[in-house]
Amino acid sequence: MTAQILAIATAHPTHQADLAFSTHCAQSMSCEDETQANKLAKLYRRTGVDTRGSVLVEKGDAGELTQSFYPPLVDGDDRGPTMETRNDRFAAEAPALATQAGQRAIDASGVKPSEITHVVTVTCTGFNAPGIDVQLIERLNLPVTTQRVQVGFMGCHGLINAMRTARGLVAVEPEAVVLIVCIELCSLHYQYGYDAQRIVSGSLFADGSAGLIVAGAESSNRDGHSDPIGEILTVGSCLIPDSQDAMTWRIGDNGFIMTLEASVPGFIEANLRGFMEPWLAKAGLTLDQIGGWAVHPGGVRILQSVEVALGLEPDALDISREVLREHGNMSSATLGFVLQKFTQRSVPGPWLMLGFGPGLEIEVAVVR
Repeated sequence: MTAQILAIATAHPTHQADLAFSTHCAQSMSCEDETQANKLAKLYRRTGVDTRGSVLVEKGDAGELTQSFYPPLVDGDDRGPTMETRNDRFAAEAPALATQAGQRAIDASGVKPSEITHVVTVTCTGFNAPGIDVQLIERLNLPVTTQRVQVGFMGCHGLINAMRTARGLVAVEPEAVVLIVCIELCSLHYQYGYDAQRIVSGSLFADGSAGLIVAGAESSNRDGHSDPIGEILTVGSCLIPDSQDAMTWRIGDNGFIMTLEASVPGFIEANLRGFMEPWLAKAGLTLDQIGGWAVHPGGVRILQSVEVALGLEPDALDISREVLREHGNMSSATLGFVLQKFTQRSVPGPWLMLGFGPGLEIEVAVVR
């Protein structure tokens, strides 16, 4: 009973914001004086993010970057657009980007839309019903009998949770073909005001979508299907004790509020290896046998903490850093971008996927 990945595809918004534009936008929404503006600019330069996609970014008549969704800060009590306004924008923008990633995954896999049996959607940045899953069925011309699963509000490791779900589905139904689509519009939830934690979160996040096709043993080798990229060998989770306040994600009156405490890297360094070594041993693997480290680039310090905890080589996380630099943190979609680069560069396996989310939860998967 195997779960074969036949394709990995990604999609990002049409316009990419460079560091200067991202910094300028953040200053207009967060800063009340030049001192605050200068501090914010220094923080943005340290994020490791050079460009990021946002559905809110437009091109002006002269080709300059602009946006009209977030008006400038009025005063210290201003919190920007309401939750309803932000969620309505999600409903308007998300389907097109999700469809793009899903269509690219289907095209790359050689699977016919009529062969899709399940769709697993992942998001933590917007909700409506009927939602993205129904939109994908209609826009991609999937069967009306396509079964749906929604992985919601799980954050940056959501793709691993979706892969766990797909692995279970094809184990029960070996003829199944599962489309996974992660769609995150993090830029809809920028928080106004000069709050250090919220500025740190806003400095990292961006928009993107990733699609995967996972097929069961009786469908992965059908005529026309692409050769499998790899098998989802095993998946795992570990809840770090006494860490529930280290990373949170809650609904506010003016968007989703992300909290990322400075304690997160320390929790990772103290707990990751103790979980990983025995978990890998159950799969007959050791840390030294991992060929590619697909670590979610939640930020520069997150990646550094993984390197320290596991004693990785200096270049082991280069692709994760590259994705962070080029696209920012796109929550659940980000690991899809990392995996796509792994396939493009023929990174040797097995690959270990690793992400962190509210809990503080460690989520892992091995692709071989």
